[in-house]
Amino acid sequence: MKRRIVMSMLAGATLLASTLLGAAPARSADVPAEFGSDWHDPVTAAPPIEKPSRRSCQVTLAEAQFRDFTPYRGTYTPPKGCGDRWSKVVLRLDGKVKGRQYDRLGYLHVGGVEILRTSTPEPSPDGIAWSVEKDVTRYSDTFRGKQDVEMLIGNVVDDTYTGVIDVKVTLTFYAGKPAAAPDRVLTLGEGNTLTTPRNSERILAEVYATGSGGGCEEFWYLAVPDKAPYSCQADGGPYREVQIKVDGQLAGIAAPFPHVWTGGWSNPFLWYVVPGPRAFDVKPIEYDLTPFAGLLNDGRPHRVDVSVVGVPEGQSGWSAPVDVLVWQDAKSAQVTGKLTVHKAGDLANSSTYTAGSPERVDTDAAHRLTVAGYVNTSHGRVTTTVRRSLANTSKHVWTDGENTDVLDATWTDDESVTVDGRGPARTTATHRTYTMDGSITIGSDDRLRTVLSLGDRAAVVDSSGGRRTVRSRLDDTVSGDAAWTLNVPRDQRHAVGTTSERYRLYGSGGCYDRTLTAVQGVLTEDRNDC
Repeated sequence: MKRRIVMSMLAGATLLASTLLGAAPARSADVPAEFGSDWHDPVTAAPPIEKPSRRSCQVTLAEAQFRDFTPYRGTYTPPKGCGDRWSKVVLRLDGKVKGRQYDRLGYLHVGGVEILRTSTPEPSPDGIAWSVEKDVTRYSDTFRGKQDVEMLIGNVVDDTYTGVIDVKVTLTFYAGKPAAAPDRVLTLGEGNTLTTPRNSERILAEVYATGSGGGCEEFWYLAVPDKAPYSCQADGGPYREVQIKVDGQLAGIAAPFPHVWTGGWSNPFLWYVVPGPRAFDVKPIEYDLTPFAGLLNDGRPHRVDVSVVGVPEGQSGWSAPVDVLVWQDAKSAQVTGKLTVHKAGDLANSSTYTAGSPERVDTDAAHRLTVAGYVNTSHGRVTTTVRRSLANTSKHVWTDGENTDVLDATWTDDESVTVDGRGPARTTATHRTYTMDGSITIGSDDRLRTVLSLGDRAAVVDSSGGRRTVRSRLDDTVSGDAAWTLNVPRDQRHAVGTTSERYRLYGSGGCYDRTLTAVQGVLTEDRNDC
């Protein structure tokens, strides 16, 4: 049997902080011998959004039931009673679904700006409910005027897949001292063009990049060179890199996050209660385009393109919408400048196939980019230097028929942004590490077992004049072990599974350390260690 048939259960539409809210855990004595027809609502260990204790106003953005690929369309009107400069804006999605359904991808646009990308949990026959919150204060400029709203969670409902996805999305606005937020939030125009205000002094692009849609790019990290006997092939192997270009010139590189949706790795029983990192709040890749501000500020449209390195030619499966955040110099009609440094290293990408029993592919890839430029502002000349370095190593081993499939992979994405103007130079250095270590085995009795560990880690250090001022470290690790029987009716799968998540965030701002464990769909542990 080809294991790829069940590798992922996601079949949805192509398309910063968040938390998934849940209830208290059950006692371990209540754990059944195997999964039944109901289980605990989804929950993650991520920290809750901190909310100001002051006056607030709420607006409903969308309320819809998704049965097919028809988008919800509505109109957003700014709230009354909380002003138009807010201390915080929080998005909340409440969803529910029951019956049988795959995981699905979704997006939410306000005025064309993507403010949320998400996926859904797979339901129990008796039904589940879940809630996701996200700080969306950075999009405040969009929320100040009346806007069109579009939301889609592409779905299929028929005699087999019965789950209708029912969601409600709200925005809560908190009055008080306005938060620091971009002055403008822009989207790309026709032909992927961008026209910035002529007095832009900082420009940041966000790209919500996801490999999805049910094809091989949904699990791109398992692709092998064309000559290897495997069900997902790509000439360059599994290396993927999300690039952004301005007028054809490379402006930013990044490692995509290796998302695992809630049907991933052939085993939805891993994810029914505790999803993989970022599954319900897809975080955008950020690119600092300030070195290109002198070019972009000429009042003319400039082409901005996003592409994914490594995708086989002519193959779809990636979606990468772009938001552009702009900070303006209020005391200047035009900010001039120049790109002064552009050094792109050669992309090294080696995927070596070794035939045998088992088969094996070893991948080693890396890329570097440095860009720098200055802007002449009302407060003097400011130079921004962006350095980014990517690396990916992986070992992929499988047997004939893919009845055993093993992957051990690591991605690093190191970035430093130095801003040098009046006063000491300020640098933010970010070291991101993503890990995936897992195996799938299918026994002669059609018993499928998945053992998997996923890591989402980041260390951030801010310094001024060479002296460290702020530091933080994130470590979000999800581990699981689940098994079920293939080719039998749902009630004969005899599925079992244990999944744990530990989310640690600590540094200058304090400590957060929470652990969750679910066994056969019962939340058995919810522990705080700070």
